[in-house]
Amino acid sequence: MQRLSSLLLAMLIGTSIRTVEAKAGAQTRGTSPYEKSSRLVTLGTIAGPPPTAHRAQSSNLLTVNGTHYVIDAGDGVVRRLVKAGINIRDVGIIFITHHHDDHTAGLGTLMSVAWDLNRTQPINVYGPPGTEALVKAAVQYFALSSEIRIADGGRSVPIARLFYGHDVGTGVVYQDANIKVTAVENTHFDFHKGGRAAGKFKSYSYRFDTPGRVIVITGDTGPSDAVTELAKGADLLVAEVNSVEDRKQAMINDGRWQSMSERERAGIMQQATQGHLTPEALGQMASRANVKTVVLTHLTYRPPPNTDNYAPWVEQVKKHFSGQVVVANDLMEF
Repeated sequence: MQRLSSLLLAMLIGTSIRTVEAKAGAQTRGTSPYEKSSRLVTLGTIAGPPPTAHRAQSSNLLTVNGTHYVIDAGDGVVRRLVKAGINIRDVGIIFITHHHDDHTAGLGTLMSVAWDLNRTQPINVYGPPGTEALVKAAVQYFALSSEIRIADGGRSVPIARLFYGHDVGTGVVYQDANIKVTAVENTHFDFHKGGRAAGKFKSYSYRFDTPGRVIVITGDTGPSDAVTELAKGADLLVAEVNSVEDRKQAMINDGRWQSMSERERAGIMQQATQGHLTPEALGQMASRANVKTVVLTHLTYRPPPNTDNYAPWVEQVKKHFSGQVVVANDLMEF
């Protein structure tokens, strides 16, 4: 039913979208002009940190001329890659937008599975300062399993020899024959200013220039002139969207709100209001950037009875943006 709803929505708005089938390599027929050069799969589309039963957490797969690039690796990323028909051993380049666990919790598993599948070429992980330390910690976590499996036979290369984290700044952070990747610092952590964490943590948005089109992935951000400039003229803007009211209600429903102090409640509300995008703010940003299509992802969980009803958010975006607006589901293909 979820797949059918996604396809019906795509038909209604007239954009070229496909849903990846559960069987490896199988997919519905589409008419995307980028089929032979690039495709984007929204692997995980729910915001965290609490997990949900029906969506994985933040992750996207960009494939250009057969080369795979993973952007963020939230919980569930490996299972979603398998459902998308991707051999985990073939994933060698990963970009992290920031170090919240709903964007990184699946990274260690992704690396370990690639090693278990006898990958011999390095996996390189690029992201804000702290990425190198994150990768080293993940390698250390799986080192004992690696040592045991080497003793079991079938492997001889220690896991630490395959994985490398790279702390990058802004500007062009990566380039190969398929893509150019440009990063800007967004406003996700701007509310830290004046506190003990001021300036310590960085959150990036990325622009991917491919031979056929431009894709911008915001990661988590509040309203940002830098991200608006980064997205200028993009074919696809894959953007987070947030509801403060739904987030608060979910915390009340699961008991987190009641367990917080007043100071903690104020802090989480500050983060929700200043560090994320409302549908209206996203629509304004997309309009100023003159993008073609907006894809809503990193969706705030909506408590019952509105679970997975994001149609009102589409309408709020479209009050300010006249282009196509799509609500992402896991394993949608663009």
